[in-house]
Amino acid sequence: MLKQQLNFKLSQKLSPQQIQLMKLIQLPTQAFEQRLKQELEENPALDSGKEQTDDFDSDLSNDYDDDYGNESIAAEDINVDEYLSDDEIPSYRLQTNNYSADDEEKSVPYASGTSFNQHLKNQLNTFRLSEEDREVAEFLIGSVDESGYIRRPLEDIVDDLAFTQNIFTSVEHIEKILNIVHELDPAGVGARNLQECLLIQLQRKEPTASIEMAIEILEKSFEHFTKKHYKKLLQKFDITEVELRDAILEIERLNPKPGGSYAGNTKIIEHIVPDFTIRIVEGVLELTLNGRNAPELHVSKEYNNMLKGYKDAREKTKSQKDAVLFIKQKLDAAKWFIDAIKQRQQTLLVTMNAIMHYQEEYFLTGDERKLKPMILKDIADMINMDVSTVSRVANSKYVDTPYGTKLIKEFFSEAMKNEQGEDVSTREIKKILETVIEEENKKKPLTDEKLASILKEKGYPIARRTVAKYREQLDIPVARLRKKI
Repeated sequence: MLKQQLNFKLSQKLSPQQIQLMKLIQLPTQAFEQRLKQELEENPALDSGKEQTDDFDSDLSNDYDDDYGNESIAAEDINVDEYLSDDEIPSYRLQTNNYSADDEEKSVPYASGTSFNQHLKNQLNTFRLSEEDREVAEFLIGSVDESGYIRRPLEDIVDDLAFTQNIFTSVEHIEKILNIVHELDPAGVGARNLQECLLIQLQRKEPTASIEMAIEILEKSFEHFTKKHYKKLLQKFDITEVELRDAILEIERLNPKPGGSYAGNTKIIEHIVPDFTIRIVEGVLELTLNGRNAPELHVSKEYNNMLKGYKDAREKTKSQKDAVLFIKQKLDAAKWFIDAIKQRQQTLLVTMNAIMHYQEEYFLTGDERKLKPMILKDIADMINMDVSTVSRVANSKYVDTPYGTKLIKEFFSEAMKNEQGEDVSTREIKKILETVIEEENKKKPLTDEKLASILKEKGYPIARRTVAKYREQLDIPVARLRKKI
């Protein structure tokens, strides 16, 4: 039996150049500079006008080589004049002055000095320890995490010491050495849990009535304390509200993450370079793109001279033709890259400009309640671009505003109707919710149901479960945990 089938397949395929352009748009300023360095290293036809002294990773791949390597080109077909130019500065650098003068701010701070673990090990020199005990102490220090805790069971550490260090010991002996680790700075380091961490810190302090009460509360009623069952604490310890408040204040002054406070931590400091700057000049918003996104690129003089030599030669040898084919391939790649940078800059500016004008009230005042509901499609429709392009800009770029440096995607939020039927931003509702909670009576914090009722009175009819969701997104605990004595 003969069957005839007709299949229609609709597919959209992006060219390698389009894919690379999308990747370039997504890169924030610092990552873009790294990509630029990579391209300058791999394509000798590109010249930045500066001496390249940086060392580059030899394993970085050239994304476009394959796109040009398979082309069949005859040397005679090349119009050499297309590639020859006396203009040292690309035209796109001259078309606008919309770049900030921060081209030279290229240093990225890294944490330096002694590592946290080494800082702890150095302190062991003040203790008299046998060689084996010192090894055990150093092993315990090696088990301290970034927050300053030892979270592994001591039984596992005993086994590890036996297998990896050939040290056979007991949990009791480990606990004895752990007490020495607990004497190191910062106070609380090496604790196995929050309760132990807080107690170590309190026991280091000069004893007062409040500190002694705080120690007693943590030792005997830690669960009541964490759940803020203040009535039970008052009854159990037969103390006044003032005495309880003073004891709790002592606990609240402690550091729950002693490791996080050490400045010599080996983690790299996160350094954000704003991709845009918005300033208010005589009551008008002014947008600039970080100048580091507009590099001066042009075709290298050496390649220009090679092409001129080929053009002027009366007899063109096979080796010359092979060389000019290679040059053509690299020049095409350089020409595309320069054009892609131009498109990237235009895309970034057009997108951010649309966002700035859409949220003009906010940028003029800094009042988050003025943030209008805005989704990616709103901006995409304004600038006639794809939603995915707007997303690439919003998700990875920062803007320096008069109110601090912000991630652009923070300006996007869904809409919600108020009692008048007007669209309001969910960011606006969250800001009001935050304000209501800040101003509440901390002795009697507002429940989610009460918060929903207050928001309704203010003209925002939202359900209790929505209030709970927004509260959690704001990292605000439930009413019981906000209670103060």
